[in-house]
Amino acid sequence: MNTGPQNDWFDKDFYKTLGVSKDASDAEIKKAYRKLARKYHPDANPGDEKAEEKFKEIGQAHQVLSDKESRAQYDQVRAMGGGARFSAGSGGPGGAAGGGFDDVFSDLFGGGGRTRTRTTYGGGGDVPPDLADLLGGFGGGYGGGGYGGYQPPLKGGDIKSSTTLSFTEAINGASVKLNMPGGKPLTVRTPIGVKDGQKIRLAGKGKTSPNGGEPGDVILTVHVSPHPVFTRDGDNLRIELPISFDEAALGAEVKVPTLGGTPVKVKVAPGTPSGRTLRVRGKGVKTKKGTGDLLATVEIVVPKNLSKEAKQAVESFKAATEGEDPRAGLLDKAKAS
Repeated sequence: MNTGPQNDWFDKDFYKTLGVSKDASDAEIKKAYRKLARKYHPDANPGDEKAEEKFKEIGQAHQVLSDKESRAQYDQVRAMGGGARFSAGSGGPGGAAGGGFDDVFSDLFGGGGRTRTRTTYGGGGDVPPDLADLLGGFGGGYGGGGYGGYQPPLKGGDIKSSTTLSFTEAINGASVKLNMPGGKPLTVRTPIGVKDGQKIRLAGKGKTSPNGGEPGDVILTVHVSPHPVFTRDGDNLRIELPISFDEAALGAEVKVPTLGGTPVKVKVAPGTPSGRTLRVRGKGVKTKKGTGDLLATVEIVVPKNLSKEAKQAVESFKAATEGEDPRAGLLDKAKAS
């Protein structure tokens, strides 16, 4: 007969396994178990055999200590001292159980006139099946495969959902109402500065556990609609800033829009080329880490229709800058490469 499950009550200190004192309250035991179960759960430690074994041990400890009756019986067994052990007779079918068996449990499980049923395990032995069943029920088998068929509390399943926010809502945060299974809506507040494609985990808002464990989570995927003017670059906002030729050549002070705010004035230095980026500090995305900047990239706009006077002015400018060649050295550089 395998006597390991019964000997666990002598050999294992379930209070130590959960890290609580012997006079811990039910709430303290439950809190300690949940903390350890999250840490050593197989889903959080894939392929880690040590973590899985630890998960089994804390499940067994919680199973015994969370029930008042089994905890009281466990405390009585432990109080008798670690020297007592279960033993089964080694003789044939008529053999009797070892002497320590009856003495230890006679009072604990209704001693006196006990009724015993002869049951043979391998080499035989006289074992009270009611006691074996009782102890087996307190055991800790993982996944239903251990003695007693104990299944540790499992976390409920996750629910996947999605929502679409405007560009401004994503930057500032928004309240979103989600349609949940069962018909009851769930209203959540998205974080400030959420990005397109970002996943948000709403802890404890998912499916209920099948056996008393913690509920699952809601995994919310956020999609962000594009903005007609602004784009996002990390915590910075980008904008294409059109300027005229004379503003680029002579320099100017121009207005630049901000997201949902008052326009700011930006100086364009004389001789500014297309593609140069001007930085406006503190006008980007606000997050817990700080606030980004507004990056305005200059784009020189060439007029399509010139009046007679404007055309003459451009021709005069051309004549005045005849000696300047913007493509000087370009052909030589191309040949050299």
